This record gives sequence, C-alpha cells and structure tokens, in this order.
Amino acid sequence: MTVKCFFKNNFKNKFIATIFVLLLIFPCIYIFSHYQNAEGEEPQNTENVINLPVLMYHLILKNPKNKNKFIISQKTFEEDLEYIKNNGYTTILVQDLINYTEGKSELPEKPILLTFDDGAYNNYLYAFPLAKKYGAKFVFSPIAAEAEKYSGIKDENPNYSHANWDEIREMSDSGLVEIQNHTYNMHCSKNPRIGCTKKFGESEETYKRNLSEDISKSQELIEKNIGKKPTAFFYPFGACSKCSEKIIRSLGFRATFLCESRVNKISKNPESLFRLGRFLRPPDVPAEKFFSQFEK
Repeated sequence: MTVKCFFKNNFKNKFIATIFVLLLIFPCIYIFSHYQNAEGEEPQNTENVINLPVLMYHLILKNPKNKNKFIISQKTFEEDLEYIKNNGYTTILVQDLINYTEGKSELPEKPILLTFDDGAYNNYLYAFPLAKKYGAKFVFSPIAAEAEKYSGIKDENPNYSHANWDEIREMSDSGLVEIQNHTYNMHCSKNPRIGCTKKFGESEETYKRNLSEDISKSQELIEKNIGKKPTAFFYPFGACSKCSEKIIRSLGFRATFLCESRVNKISKNPESLFRLGRFLRPPDVPAEKFFSQFEK
C-alpha cells in the first residue's frame, strides 16, 4: 500500500512540475522570437515581396557557327526583347533594386534584370543597338583586365574581342546600361583558382588580400574610365568560397549575383539583394518556352 501511494504521489508531483516548466518555457519562447525579429532580420512582409527573374547572357553573334551554351544569336536576343515588351515586363537595373530596399522608389509590377557577363565586344556591337531600339536596360559586367587590354589595341572582332573603355563609357552614358564588377583578372575556370574561390592551401588572410586587391583594382578602373563606382558584384561562374561573401560585402557592395537558376524574392530588406540567382539564356530555345519558367 505504501509503495502504491508512493508511485501515485510521485507521478502527481512530476505532472505538476512538468506543467510548471511548460508555463515558464512558452512565454520565454514567445519573448525570444519577438526579440529576434526586433534585433535580427526583419519579418517578411509578403505585400512588399517582388518576384525578380534575372537573365544571364554572355556572347551574342549575328550568325553563330559554333553551338555553345554561352552563345546566342542576335535574332534570339531580339526575340527576348520583343517578348519582354509584349508581356508586361519592365527591364530594371541594380540601382532600382537598391532604391527599392531603401524606400526611395517602387519597383514595376513585373521587373526583370538582363545581365551580360565578361564584357565581350559583340555585346556592344549587337546587344546595345537592340537595347536602344526597344528601350531596354541591361547590366554589363566586364573583366576589367580585358577592357584594359583591348583599350590599348585596335582589334574589334565580334568572335573574341572585348569592349574597350570608350565603348563601355558610351553604353553607360546612354542611361540604358549599368556597369558592374566581374573582377579584374579572376575569371579562370581551371585550377589552382576557379573564379573567386580560395586556392587549396591558401590561408584565409592571403585569400582575403588577393580577392580584395583584384576586385578593388576593377572598381578603381571602372570608376576612373566610366565615372561611376559599381555597386554589385557578379561572381565568375558563380564560384565562391565560404568567406567570399563576407570579403565582398566589406568592400561596400550592395548586391551579389550567383549562377543558380531561380526566381528571386526581393523585399524591403537590403539583405534580399545578396546571392541572387540567374537563369542562363540557352541558344535554340524559343522565347516563349524560356520565359514560361518564370511565370509558373
């Protein structure tokens, strides 16, 4: 009888103790979650979240002879611009995104960002005239070392040349083209360093110095030749290391772009402008089919 009573009382005491602990824990969880929202990332307001597809282009040729996923025809790009115009999209620039997060201006109902990586001369030769024809805007991110090289030589071959500073300045001055950073000379797809990644055996301190110096050199050259300082960084190949983003943010960039195929969610929070995804524009795919993936 004594044993039975002991277990009964012990169970009762444990039950009361559990209820007491839960009554203490729930208010703490509630307070902590509100503290996190107040001090950390702002809660998302779905009314202010905008879907943003970002398109990634590289080379544009009038009549491409080689089939390559990075080369599209002039005709394909014009079809893209026609689709954009006829289906309610509005081309924007990175500065429009920054202004939105700062509450300075609103974004259009269906914004879209067109980006050109590497700084090929054929972008100036074929894409720029079409942008003027359709009133479309795009971001142009040159490899600064190549812009320097081709500014010193007279070689304007659409198959391999890069735009020089005069051509880049002309595009920037048009108001349709925004110039952003794509490194000075870290555009390599082979070891020991792929894009902006940390080399094997490279210390974090050395990596930080090398990456900072390269990107800063590009910033200085673009500002010197264009008169505007880039605000966004476009990772070559989308390749980066764990500490890349921290280093790039420390240099004052307001947005970064990868090569992941996804529609971005842009909010009033400036954090929504980092590590944005982009869709590579493949050749031989009709515009309607290509754009349908953004509209599902």
